[in-house]
Amino acid sequence: MTTTHQPSRAATVTAVVITVLTALFLLFDSVTKLIRLPFVVDATVQMGFPDSSVRIIGGTLLVCLVLYLVPRTAILGAVLLTGYLGGALCAQLRIEAPLFSTLLFPIYVGVLVWLPLYLRNDLVRRIVKVGR
Repeated sequence: MTTTHQPSRAATVTAVVITVLTALFLLFDSVTKLIRLPFVVDATVQMGFPDSSVRIIGGTLLVCLVLYLVPRTAILGAVLLTGYLGGALCAQLRIEAPLFSTLLFPIYVGVLVWLPLYLRNDLVRRIVKVGR
């Protein structure tokens, strides 16, 4: 028999706030790529990607984000966002970006993607047993 534990109100509110802020950041990032703002295209080209890939990268991020925001597919979306952010980390490594200001940023965002799921999802808490 499996028991489920409801998260506290504070955990739920914290999860919602982190999810909204992270989602807004990722939405902004994907939209700037989809509309091909010049500074985004320039930054992508400087990282070694062709300018034709900017919309593909933005569209991929948007699909992952939508999956993440739908409760039924949130874990799948988080896994896909983790892969996306891993690619971003790899791209940062490739251009030898500064460690704390740029290189670790995808890791920070990844933590912000998973933390709300941990706070509100019993399955994630059972898989990731922190402190027990």
